[in-house]
Amino acid sequence: MKLKVQAKLDAGFAPMALVCREMREGTKNDGQTIVIGAERNKGYTTVYKTRIYKDGTGHDEENCKFIDRIAKTLLWVSGGYKLIIAGSEVVGEYIKKTFCYGGTRDFDVRFMERVYEEKFEVVVTDLANAPEDKSSASPVGRHLDGCRIGFDAGGSDRKVSAVVDGETVYSEEVVWFPKINSDPDYHYQGILEAMKTAASHMPRVDAIGVSSAGVYVDNKIMVASLFLKVSDEDFEKKVKNMYIDVAREIGENIPIEVANDGDVTALAGAMSLNDNGILGIAMGTSEAAGYVDMDGNITGWLNELAFAPVDFNEDAMVDEWSGDYGCGVKYFSQDGVIKLAPYAGIELDENLSPAEKLKVVQNLMKEGDERAAAIYDTIGAYFGYTIAYYCEFYDIKQVLIMGRVTSGKGGEILLERAKEVLDTEFPEIAKKVKLNIPDEKARRVGQSVAAASLPKVK
Repeated sequence: MKLKVQAKLDAGFAPMALVCREMREGTKNDGQTIVIGAERNKGYTTVYKTRIYKDGTGHDEENCKFIDRIAKTLLWVSGGYKLIIAGSEVVGEYIKKTFCYGGTRDFDVRFMERVYEEKFEVVVTDLANAPEDKSSASPVGRHLDGCRIGFDAGGSDRKVSAVVDGETVYSEEVVWFPKINSDPDYHYQGILEAMKTAASHMPRVDAIGVSSAGVYVDNKIMVASLFLKVSDEDFEKKVKNMYIDVAREIGENIPIEVANDGDVTALAGAMSLNDNGILGIAMGTSEAAGYVDMDGNITGWLNELAFAPVDFNEDAMVDEWSGDYGCGVKYFSQDGVIKLAPYAGIELDENLSPAEKLKVVQNLMKEGDERAAAIYDTIGAYFGYTIAYYCEFYDIKQVLIMGRVTSGKGGEILLERAKEVLDTEFPEIAKKVKLNIPDEKARRVGQSVAAASLPKVK
């Protein structure tokens, strides 16, 4: 595999975007169609269709490894408890053996089972029974009529806004410590207090919108770092329906909509920029993402891109949590910076926290250190190729790049190199996708106000 723009500090980088391109090229005259579907709640299904080499022509291992990466990406992009493989029995049976308890994708299986509360399964079928795309048609967000509460649950502070016909009449930010509290009543009372305070500044409450880190299905909390210390038993009893329960205390039959904070960030950007087709990527402790589709809707997808593979190189760094290699978290977060530091000749004190290690590299960047610049240059190359890969799954017009890793001069270098990759390797994508770090205009609509716009008032 030949890269036109090198990842300066990572000679082994094998971008998934080029792997997809090479597979299509290699099979254009004599390949077979394969369709992968990921089914989630309410039967919603997201489909990816491509070509692979014909079964039994000496390429079975290559096909299996390729579809393993694609199926895993599809799962973490859209979510699902069922994978459907149509068009290749060989590949389908391989996926069955890997996506199961004790298989190499054991982590993915158990995570999805927890999110969707369904037994995970892999279905192998023929093309005649290939899955079809089935999405939720109901738009979410941009509703600013009436009296609304917008709540943004952060890990270190919680923000709430009272919004009347699109105008913020009250907002507050309160420091809290949800991640170190094991008593779910602490969280409940904090959320209830914030909402009651906002409600007191309006004549009534017509709707409640919530932005929070984690995974939400039908407004239920399925997985969320805010409740890290809460026991599984208490989570089941007191946490899962917490936002729904709080809304009931505010008033009967008040519509509530809970969304992942990444999606709400993308929605805030879409509202400020007055545009759609926006993918927001935040490079911080991990890689967080959110997406607003071409119709201006939040899709209900997971968008957990930290776990989506971006590098086909099997010798790439392994993520400690999922146990898999080449996943976004090790490329677009403070971990990505720390991973590259030794290759740039920068020695970081092992006693420092990851955030402190990032700060060391950022301070070197401020001093004009070329070694630090090489790290951001490499992440920029990673990112350019990865945006092309994300375009395999998302319809994108704008990419908003945020988070601590992108601050300062390093972010500028990152952006510049990513654009060069798109211009050089993927000119067709470069023409339609704009990469930018949000300016004040893009930040004008606050997170809690965007959250307030989530529910539709009936």
